[in-house]
Amino acid sequence: QLETLEQEEQECLELTPHPTAKSTHMVSHQHGMTVTKTLQEGEAEPQCQSFSYCQDELRGLLLEGASLLLLRVLARRHTVPPGLIFPAIDTEGHLCTSS
Repeated sequence: QLETLEQEEQECLELTPHPTAKSTHMVSHQHGMTVTKTLQEGEAEPQCQSFSYCQDELRGLLLEGASLLLLRVLARRHTVPPGLIFPAIDTEGHLCTSS
C-alpha cells in the first residue's frame, strides 16, 4: 500500500544566452493529486501550469521512482505479467498510461 505523498523534479539547461529551468511538483491530497509545472526561459517570467487529478484516476499510479523500481524487480524475476498497464504522469504533467 505504498503511495507517493510528494515529489519534486528539476531540470536545468545552461544554454547561452537563455538558460532554461523546468520543475514539476506533485503533491497528494485528500481528493487526489495536484501537479504544478513551472518553466523559466532566460530572464522571462516563469510560466506555470497546474493539473489536478482525482483519486479514481490515480488508482495504481506509479511515478518515476516507483516505476523504475518495479521495472527492475520484474527484470530481475525475468517476468512481466501480460497486459501490465498502469497510470503514469508524462513529462508535461498529464495523466497517461504506461505498459
